[in-house]
Amino acid sequence: MAKLALGNREEAAHPDCLRAVLAEVVLTFLFVFAGVASAMAAGKMFGGADSIMGLTAVALTHGLVVAVMISAGLHISGGHLNPAVTIGLAVGGHITIIRSVLYILAQLIASSLACLLLRFLTGGLDTPVHTLAAGMGPLQGVIMEIVLTFSLLFSVYGTIVDPKKGCTAGLGPLLVGLVVAGNIIAGGAFSGASMNPARSFGPALVSWNWTDHWVYWIGPLIGGAFGGLVYDYVFLLKSHTPLPREDEPF
Repeated sequence: MAKLALGNREEAAHPDCLRAVLAEVVLTFLFVFAGVASAMAAGKMFGGADSIMGLTAVALTHGLVVAVMISAGLHISGGHLNPAVTIGLAVGGHITIIRSVLYILAQLIASSLACLLLRFLTGGLDTPVHTLAAGMGPLQGVIMEIVLTFSLLFSVYGTIVDPKKGCTAGLGPLLVGLVVAGNIIAGGAFSGASMNPARSFGPALVSWNWTDHWVYWIGPLIGGAFGGLVYDYVFLLKSHTPLPREDEPF
């Protein structure tokens, strides 16, 4: 059973919560601005993110900015930047439902503002939206996004959330950024490798292109929740029983 924590109205008005929500607005805005701008730049310089050079540039931009934004916001809001990450942490009881809703609203608003600004700065260019590759149906797209987002949340738990992360301590944001970059290279040519409903929402809203947009909600949210549940219930040990010494009976 999921360890959901509802929270209360007092939490929503608490200064720490409001500060965290504002941090999610800033962090997500900066992430989406850089990510979408890199896709737009790839279209101008490399003929689009479909080329290997364009895809690599987009992947590196997303990975680097994710790593830095998580590092910048980890001590304030957790540096989620992503509704799928928020849901993945909520199902493990690491964030309340009330705070989760506020985070997701903040992320969607930030993404929309970032894309509106990009449209203005680029003279009205459409913001590139996530789309399915030719021959890939919605079901395949959903499954692809589930797998990619599962790996993202598994990495978040393993390198940041788990107190027994060992040698990865302090490297969590960088490692998560590398997973994001790697997943974009692996899945970008197929589903676009969103892994993030907010990252898909802003461009779709500003360009008013909702083709298969639901795929980029269903897939990441399922993958995020499943990744959080699996790590939290299977691998995140809450207690440790030492192994008996050789001179002790079992």
